[in-house]
Amino acid sequence: MTTQTTLTTTPVMRRSTQNAWIIDGKAAAAALTREIAANVQASGLVPGLAVVLVGQDAASQVYVKAKGKTAKECGFHSVQIDLPMETSQDELLVIVKKLNLDPAIHGILVQMPLPRAIDPSAIIAAISPHKDVDGFHPLNVGLLASGEAQKALVACTPAGAMRLIHIAAEHLGQKLAGANAVVVGRSNIVGKPMAQLLLADDCTVTIAHSRTKDLAAVVRGADIVVAAVGRPGIVRGDWIKPGAIVVDVGINRLSLPDGKSRLVGDVAYDEALANAGAITPVPGGAGPMTIAMLMHNTLLAARRAAPMA
Repeated sequence: MTTQTTLTTTPVMRRSTQNAWIIDGKAAAAALTREIAANVQASGLVPGLAVVLVGQDAASQVYVKAKGKTAKECGFHSVQIDLPMETSQDELLVIVKKLNLDPAIHGILVQMPLPRAIDPSAIIAAISPHKDVDGFHPLNVGLLASGEAQKALVACTPAGAMRLIHIAAEHLGQKLAGANAVVVGRSNIVGKPMAQLLLADDCTVTIAHSRTKDLAAVVRGADIVVAAVGRPGIVRGDWIKPGAIVVDVGINRLSLPDGKSRLVGDVAYDEALANAGAITPVPGGAGPMTIAMLMHNTLLAARRAAPMA
């Protein structure tokens, strides 16, 4: 399965002062969102997205608000269900079951993290795989792993990263088939599905992690580097092969001496600019694509659920 994109590369790529191309994830996400909105308007289909938030985690509230705002921009039927921290697992399962049966809802997202009393695996498994727009249900994970991603809903962050890799490769005139790709990180949410997507595009894939022996040597051989291990600056700039495509999925908050903080990725960005052919910044790189891909998955789920003409 080859992940194709109709996004134009012109506004998404910009040249840095150190010659590397910077992949603008905000521009890519905005373009995809506009494309989805146009498709919804032209088709008359109204995809429905339900987001469930348990508790009042500040970061989760920001994410949920952004998802709802983007859904409305795309012309979706957007529902947000806010539940108290004391909500039990059984009560949450009842709500998920109702959403599974609601024909106006095509995508269900239960915002993580959940309170400790609730088993996230049980909630994910309870969501209909056809409405699992996060791409975490075991059926969707299995379809991706078995090479049938075209039948699955793929996890949003790696799917978005894959789109950025396609944009960069097209812009640089590079072919993905046969390219050496290294994924630094082995999580179920990003690392493993990212490797499966790269394999589907005929890359030769290595999954590395924080305990990999001589990580520097492994990364130095990569034409494509995806960093998703959650350690600030773990991938140094002199590890990057000249001309390589680098997608940094890591989001780490560093405390500054003045008491403030800033977001940085897993790649030493300023160092990497000297070698990379194309690279995503943090913030503004892979992150914005996650919500855009959530909209993409919701539209896809709605299309699959629509009765045949």
